[in-house]
Amino acid sequence: MSEARVIRIMCPNLGCQRILAVPSHARGKLVRCRSCTTNIRIPVMRDPAIPRNLGLKDESAIDAA
Repeated sequence: MSEARVIRIMCPNLGCQRILAVPSHARGKLVRCRSCTTNIRIPVMRDPAIPRNLGLKDESAIDAA
């Protein structure tokens, strides 16, 4: 049986800010903080093939203009 990975995320409620440990299969789902009952969407894993600077123009496109 494979080892289940755990994601640690801080509750966004400023009055709580507890560290939650949720299983990795919860990515993209809503979980509820047991301390303050705030609903939190666990982020999905970012695809490393997609560049982070999607809003910037390509340098070759700038030179061509």
